[in-house]
Amino acid sequence: MNFKKGDKVVIMGGGFAGLQLAKTLRKADLRVILVDKQNHHQFQPLFYQVASGRLEPSSISFPFRKIFQSSKSVDFRMTDIRRIIPEENKLVTSFDRTITYDHLVIATGCKTNFFGNEDVKKHAFAMKTTQDSIDIRNKILFSFEKEIFAKPEEKQAWMNIVIVGAGPTGVELSGAFAELKNNVFPKDYHNVDFSKFNIILVEGSKNTLNNMSKASHKASKEYLESLGVIVKTETILKSYDGKKAVLSNGEEIPSRNLIWAAGVTGNTIEGLEKAELVHNRYVVDRTNKLLNYDNIYALGDVAYMETPLYPKGHPQVANVAINQAKNLGKNILASLKNPDLNPKQYEYLDLGMMATIGKHKAVVELPFIKFKGPLAWYVWMFLHLMLILSVRNKLVIFFNWAWSYFTKDTSLRLITYIDYEKDNVVDN
Repeated sequence: MNFKKGDKVVIMGGGFAGLQLAKTLRKADLRVILVDKQNHHQFQPLFYQVASGRLEPSSISFPFRKIFQSSKSVDFRMTDIRRIIPEENKLVTSFDRTITYDHLVIATGCKTNFFGNEDVKKHAFAMKTTQDSIDIRNKILFSFEKEIFAKPEEKQAWMNIVIVGAGPTGVELSGAFAELKNNVFPKDYHNVDFSKFNIILVEGSKNTLNNMSKASHKASKEYLESLGVIVKTETILKSYDGKKAVLSNGEEIPSRNLIWAAGVTGNTIEGLEKAELVHNRYVVDRTNKLLNYDNIYALGDVAYMETPLYPKGHPQVANVAINQAKNLGKNILASLKNPDLNPKQYEYLDLGMMATIGKHKAVVELPFIKFKGPLAWYVWMFLHLMLILSVRNKLVIFFNWAWSYFTKDTSLRLITYIDYEKDNVVDN
């Protein structure tokens, strides 16, 4: 590695990887610039709790300038990078300005993959940002207000939520909405018949949580169905026009609310013509350096690294992103002291997977044990709470979870914005 004191290191993306690298380098004798189109880090594993009104967005959002306010070597730029000019060590931003670098680290993560279905992309909700989660919360809550005014033949479309993709995001979101249906919404909307409110989870593979064990497949599906979720496996969404979802089995479901949680793709940037891509991820060596470039690195979801244990690349999970960033950061710090030192190669240590479906309903798979039920649910809550950055936010989230646990209720049901004209409220 050819890092020198005073070099300018630009980190594109403030997700788990980018933030971890910036924190690792915060005391180094470098000029570190963190660039993101949001001004805050977003704790993605809890987006579904914002979408279902269990947590406020501020509880899982952490302003970058606040995080690094005591670090003179880390600065932040809020902008969107449109293009990289590697020959000039330059980035072109959305403001048509440029940012120069000595070393570039791409940690832009993933974006939603609609697999070329433009109609679904146009009409469905994704859940990749805090704002996406807020939009889902607004629309779902508004649906019941709309149902009261809707014409009889239009009411059911507002009462069907279709969630596509039964990975952790889809499963957790389905369970959260099912608990709201069972415990909260009927107390708020006295004139709405919630027996007609359907949460429909659509999955193309044979199982929910398909990347986990057979025991987790079975338990997660049983938990979902016990909460009243309609689970449709081995079924693909063929089309969606904003009012009707058409499935591969020929079924047509009227729905004004479809949430897409079925796939992601690497968020690559224009300009790196010499870079090699696999599944829209930059191919990197064992130190996360892009092939064919000497001063450009990629981390996390947007990086494709083949190792003996993972010959087809690492899973796109937070633990990989965080530990790749730690490894790169340590290598950079070591190279500042000894440029001739061989950098440490990265290997992923799989710490397991987990997902929560509802109160006392979760599955946990650790390297040495697999379990489900109330204990798994408590473990899931504890580990996620420990990953939250600030003590204040930990306390806020713990209080909200405790309140919900004992009261089976949540007070976070604000509708902050609705386009009345778009949703034709005035026409009825």
